[in-house]
Amino acid sequence: MNLNLIDKYQDTLHKAITALHKRTFFAYYPENPSSEIYGENADQEGREKYKTFLNNRFEELLQQEPVKWVGQEESPYEQQPLGVKYPYFEIETLINRAEEAFHQWRKVSASDRAALLVESLEHVRSRFFEIAYATMHTTGQAYMMSFQASGPHAADRALEAVAAGYEELGRFPEATEWEKPMGKYNLKLNKSWKAVPKGVALVIGCATFPTWNTVPGMFASLVTGNPVIIKPHPKAVLPIAIVIAEVQKVLAAHGLNPSICQLAVDADDHLITKELAEHTKVKLIDYTGSTEFGNYIESLKGKTVFTEKTGVNSIILDSMPDLDKVLQNLAFSLTLYSGQMCTAPQNFFVPETGVQVGGETVPYEQVVQKLADAVTGLVNNPKAGPHILGAIQNPATTERVKGAASVKGKEILSSCDFSNPIFANARTCTPVIYEVDATEKESYSRELFGPIALIIKTKDTNQSIEIAKEMALNYGAISCGAYTTDADVKEKIMDEMGLAATPVSFNLTGGLYVNQNASFSDFHVTGGNPAGNASFTNPEFVIKRFTWVGFREPVGS
Repeated sequence: MNLNLIDKYQDTLHKAITALHKRTFFAYYPENPSSEIYGENADQEGREKYKTFLNNRFEELLQQEPVKWVGQEESPYEQQPLGVKYPYFEIETLINRAEEAFHQWRKVSASDRAALLVESLEHVRSRFFEIAYATMHTTGQAYMMSFQASGPHAADRALEAVAAGYEELGRFPEATEWEKPMGKYNLKLNKSWKAVPKGVALVIGCATFPTWNTVPGMFASLVTGNPVIIKPHPKAVLPIAIVIAEVQKVLAAHGLNPSICQLAVDADDHLITKELAEHTKVKLIDYTGSTEFGNYIESLKGKTVFTEKTGVNSIILDSMPDLDKVLQNLAFSLTLYSGQMCTAPQNFFVPETGVQVGGETVPYEQVVQKLADAVTGLVNNPKAGPHILGAIQNPATTERVKGAASVKGKEILSSCDFSNPIFANARTCTPVIYEVDATEKESYSRELFGPIALIIKTKDTNQSIEIAKEMALNYGAISCGAYTTDADVKEKIMDEMGLAATPVSFNLTGGLYVNQNASFSDFHVTGGNPAGNASFTNPEFVIKRFTWVGFREPVGS
């Protein structure tokens, strides 16, 4: 099936593929929510559109005849239900519709699939602002992060997956004439190859980044010819539902079955993720979430699985020109979105002898206190604190912060009541910091999701590196930050953490943070340690979604 759409988006795809190879800065969708870019009334219109969803059925999806309408979302800012209801379908209905759509979608050319998906992202672009408000009131992210992460940054990650898939699908020729000299005669064969999609794909979303973590797998499966069922976290449906609705509209507008891309929501009284994941017709699964459930997903037989789970992220402090700049940077990383990012730092390794600053030693105790003071200063800044902290998505995170007191260590900074000036009822929690000795591994060898930092006193930087590597190898790590002015120490950190398949950010200060990953440049998760088995977007992230199959016959047959 050829729709001849590629010409319209060839330039976009070419730029994206070029960016994948060069790994330099490339952002197709502007991250600044400026009225000059998106329109004078874009923010107001997006906010008003978001409000129309509240206490109503979400009827934009092209999924007919639901069994019932369900919804469980509540705003972390208002701690009130959103009242949005989504169509609920039986598992077999979703699977059967996906199977039917599969046999149409797989016959659409790779170039047309890529073009259709880019076109759908252009439609999503027009809805960035309502997606931002939907993200705020499902995840607790502050406004700017909600706009950027769920809007342009997510769209860039989706485009990245489309570009990677499109390139891999064109890696080999569709057909060739093969000729082997045999002396007096030649053997000749006509050979052709097809990239055959694996089948129904399932994408399991998380509660904190409902589009950013969902669209890479979603668009990677779609561009490679697989129909997709998106199963979001029941507390964060609306942002990705808007994206799915736009994809369905583009498919339908071009005469294609909208069931190529479906939303699947949990019933109010039971969860459906396991039923979907274990279904024999589901061949591909993308998952973001806890390690325990991720390990279960990875254990399923007959599935190709891509996971991002939890990790224990480290900061190694050795030496630096300006300690205050370093700690201000780390305080921001720890405080951003109240530590609810998979890349947020948790374990801060500081030698008991202190750190070297401009050739002089700053004692360990002073380093610890300065970090606590930097966090306190940021939280208490009325112009910064509310916009950095956001709100707590899950009440369990608040309980986890309170429970951190059970850590075998000394409390350095306790959590305090924090009042959001706009949302008086917001669920908030400021960071806590505990000092832990390096011998207390049980305390720091697990992810403590949320605004929780552990300062681990080590004998020296060598022990800091050794433990950080051990944590990554045994429990996974998605990020690592290191500060050193010593070239030999830097080389050792690169070598040891490289063996633990953990990316390292060195000497970040100012507006560069360990939490951040850039589309088209940074590989998010490496797939090489227990924090996840996949990395987006590297070639493996797309090529495992289809199989090359060859066909041949003698010339002239």
